[in-house]
Amino acid sequence: MPSPSWLTTIAGPDSGFRNKAKMAVGGTATAPTLGILDRAHRGIDLRDCGLHSPGLTSALELVAGFITRADLAPYDVARRTGELKHVLLTESPDGELMLRLVVRSTADESRIRKHLPWLLETLPSLRVVSLNVQPSHAAVLEGEREIVLTTQAALPMRLAGLDLALRPQGFFQTNTDVAAALYAQSRDWATALDPASIWDLYSGVGGFALACTAPGRTITGVELSSEAVAAASATAPAGASFVAADATEWALAQPTSPELVIVNPPRRGIGPALGGWLEASDTAHVIYSSCNAATLADDLATMPSLRPVEARVLDMFPHTTHYEVIVLLSRRANPHD
Repeated sequence: MPSPSWLTTIAGPDSGFRNKAKMAVGGTATAPTLGILDRAHRGIDLRDCGLHSPGLTSALELVAGFITRADLAPYDVARRTGELKHVLLTESPDGELMLRLVVRSTADESRIRKHLPWLLETLPSLRVVSLNVQPSHAAVLEGEREIVLTTQAALPMRLAGLDLALRPQGFFQTNTDVAAALYAQSRDWATALDPASIWDLYSGVGGFALACTAPGRTITGVELSSEAVAAASATAPAGASFVAADATEWALAQPTSPELVIVNPPRRGIGPALGGWLEASDTAHVIYSSCNAATLADDLATMPSLRPVEARVLDMFPHTTHYEVIVLLSRRANPHD
């Protein structure tokens, strides 16, 4: 397969870039730790982690104070006692915050509600607060049930000219600057191609879809998470719509195909079923955003008629071996050319 033309690699700051903190809670209610658990399940505090944005670092101090004030007992993995498992804190590009408290049950809900006004007053940038109920004694970060405690249920995520929204169980890239560059790249390619119709599969909160909107163009985003679809639909302009469905099942059930398909799958890739459908379809171009080059290579092998034309690496995850790569594929008449 011919090599694409590689565009300049994009990298943002190597510190203070994370817009989301996923903190395991340890210690005690009077002296909580927010960070990770060691092999003996003791809490190691990482509130001063240099990867987090300054806004997250400041807010985590106040969240720890709220845990003490509300007397929330951290979950003890060894003894299977306590309630509070994780603190999930997200900061928007505007500096606003969403806090999710992952709890074993709703036993402490009334106490959390009682002390929540103190936290909202002390941390005025806090917009959305929720409880996520995860009752299982398992290495699972969050559960299915979400209880929103604030009037506002979605966090505005405005970047690169896009008005996105994030609900508690939605997904958003953890590196805001690089995410903006990723969406801008897809917009540049879509502008040059000027397709009349686009599908954004694995659309999340709609970043790629909304970046590629244009007058007279129809865009359909497909995402399994109903929370993400609700958030994307709330900010969608005319011509863009979103569907809660499995991307592969939905695509295979459609009677026609669009001119451009955008895919942004999880690490496992799109798989042979969707790859085979794209290969057999009339779709002229595909934009593939991948966080796993190995599964990207496997997926490209299932689509020999779609040739990589341009590609760009984005350092979404500094200090790791992981990265994002976005590739523009164009259909050729003879896959053996």
